[in-house]
Amino acid sequence: MSQQQQNSNIPVSEVFWTLADKADKKFSNIRDLPYYQRSRHDTYFYKVFKVYTQLWKFQQENRQKLVEAGLKRWEIGDIASRIGQLYFGQYMRTSEANYLSESYIFYEAILTREYFKEGLFQDVNIANKQLRFLARFLMVCLVLNRREMVQQLVNQLKLLVDECKRTFQESDFKEWKLVLQEIVKFLKADTAFMNIRPLRYSLVLDPHPDTLPHVSAAITKRSLRLRDAVLSSFHQNEVKFSDITLDTFRMLQCLEWEPSGSFYQSAGSKLSQNGATGASRISYSQEIADPTLPANPRKAVLYRPSLTHFVAVLATICEELPSDGILLVYLSASGSCGAAKNESGCIPLGPRGDGGSNCVYPSDFLPFTRRPLLLVIDNDNSKAFKVISGAEKGESIAMLLSPSCSPPIASDSSSHISNGSLFTMFLTAPLQAFCLLLGFSGTDIDLDTYNKAEILLSSSLNNWGAALATMEALNPVWGQVLGDPFIRRILLRFMFCEAVLTSYAPARDKSEFLPTCVPSLPTPVLPSNNSYQNVILQLAGIFGASKYFVFSEDDLADKIQTNLEL
Repeated sequence: MSQQQQNSNIPVSEVFWTLADKADKKFSNIRDLPYYQRSRHDTYFYKVFKVYTQLWKFQQENRQKLVEAGLKRWEIGDIASRIGQLYFGQYMRTSEANYLSESYIFYEAILTREYFKEGLFQDVNIANKQLRFLARFLMVCLVLNRREMVQQLVNQLKLLVDECKRTFQESDFKEWKLVLQEIVKFLKADTAFMNIRPLRYSLVLDPHPDTLPHVSAAITKRSLRLRDAVLSSFHQNEVKFSDITLDTFRMLQCLEWEPSGSFYQSAGSKLSQNGATGASRISYSQEIADPTLPANPRKAVLYRPSLTHFVAVLATICEELPSDGILLVYLSASGSCGAAKNESGCIPLGPRGDGGSNCVYPSDFLPFTRRPLLLVIDNDNSKAFKVISGAEKGESIAMLLSPSCSPPIASDSSSHISNGSLFTMFLTAPLQAFCLLLGFSGTDIDLDTYNKAEILLSSSLNNWGAALATMEALNPVWGQVLGDPFIRRILLRFMFCEAVLTSYAPARDKSEFLPTCVPSLPTPVLPSNNSYQNVILQLAGIFGASKYFVFSEDDLADKIQTNLEL
């Protein structure tokens, strides 16, 4: 376009604003597209990204003339912010880590170059642009687990909101006070252990997919891969930031690969090349991608969806699911509804009093059992969904169902109350869940002690996985997904959760405190197995908490304190 401009008499500023208007219109068209219809919208993304690439390159090549013609720094920042927003939106649609990285690069450059500084306290419009930019950058840093930058941005947001309330009408910034309260509450709940181990699948800490044991062909002749996931929650007063709750945030990370080290290197200086050409973007992506690993499973995160929206998303994703794929549906909600006719119970996705129009019944999932489905339900009424098994329409369903009641915490600590679901934490951060069950916070535990326990748990889970893969009694429903690293890891952590709660004294012999696996796992891997009890015994011993566990085997019982007074 710059070449065309040189061959014409059209002023540079007119070319720029024409291109900016075109980009703005295309951005408006894609901004409100749903994240879950990904393959249908890829062409839209590339079209709008192409226009913004041209716009960014043009303003770089003609910066001086444009500034002389009246271009403001905040307008340049606006373009960069839109590009960062586009990248993050495409990450949410595809789960591709390079898009998340690119979003970070653009946002970090806006921060360091202070594009919105000029006129910040003279123009309420510019102030709001800076606030929106900080909030969006916060979300990117949260998902990337860039906690130092998160804290820096929170501090900036606090200062800016306070200054804006003094400078402008205070009533104009009430919503930003709520945003601040959200992020502070979120960070307080999510940093109990300072995220010692990444929630993502790390090849440093987790086995490489190529090394996972194979399930015998006598059990299953096919191997499925986790291709898509729907992550949804509905709790009253749940901890969240933007439209991502603490539980869906943990599940989202748990279903991704931990990127290589170069992914975390500050690359704000790459903005000029990055925005200018697609080629440099691709080369940077190649730096962070591990070619030996498959793509991240795509994820649709739904915050408080209506039932019709929830079902529509499931239908769309099932339609796009590859032939070798399995869909994971994670549903976390509080409360339950009375059973309707021919139903065993349901889960409300809306406030009580709406007549059950937003309740999810077990039968709502039946149409989707024509494709492989893994259902993870975290709800008091989760066991009502066991009736799906045996009523499927084509594929046998796999289910991991939470306990009906949360087990009592083994201390007077109340810090666990806002830490999200304990069951979900067992699936995403099992050692943290174990510690929280015992009433410990991160400040209570020496790092060397924690690492010792982490090594023991990791090796034990790997051993359990190897044993599970060789069992002839393994149900084909689990056999066909045991080769998928993400599902395998969640299943093994579920087994750990069940073993812990089975041996946990306050929950002992009380089925309401135990999770349920459908179809059931072979008897040798049930919690009563001596090897599983021994791992729990060792972990409890590391933290000096043996008194909170009791075992059925005499040889184990002799080794532990049986003082059950908590």
